[in-house]
Amino acid sequence: MDEWVAIAKDKLKQGEVIAYPTEAVFGLGCDPFNQQAVERILSLKQRAVEKGLILVAAKPEAFVTLTQLYNQAWSQKVLDSWHNPMQAVTWLLPKTDSCPVWVSGQHDSVAVRVSHHPIVQALCGEGVLVSTSANPATLEPARSCQQVKDYFGDQVWCLNAELGGLAKPSQIWDALSGQRLR
Repeated sequence: MDEWVAIAKDKLKQGEVIAYPTEAVFGLGCDPFNQQAVERILSLKQRAVEKGLILVAAKPEAFVTLTQLYNQAWSQKVLDSWHNPMQAVTWLLPKTDSCPVWVSGQHDSVAVRVSHHPIVQALCGEGVLVSTSANPATLEPARSCQQVKDYFGDQVWCLNAELGGLAKPSQIWDALSGQRLR
């Protein structure tokens, strides 16, 4: 599997979009600082840039320059939610000026998640990736590389590995309001 992760990381460095397994579904990922790669994901998904995208990391510290994660009244609640490998929780956090607008869309916040999936952790390393479900708008998220291929043909390279065993994609919570959005 290390060889496939190395190939995937190389593709990400080259500005390509890849598909990879997450806790519940396959995700589309790219370097969030590469505007062309992000625009390619948005085009593949038929998604408006204004909506924004989720970022994923292997550890919370990866979000330090992109969000106002630390020293907030809600910081500990967010950090605690990421300790449980049996759940996937995405948080909308206030963004910093370092967060690309093509990732956050029209929002003052950015959606972020820490993943316990070993493939996602290996892909992220110390950094962050875009992580959005591998499907065009209105269709069900892909749960296999075959479904990714059915949706996107040869436009997306897929890292074929097992999903993490969760039935549903991550919950999404707004850190400021405490409201669950999904």
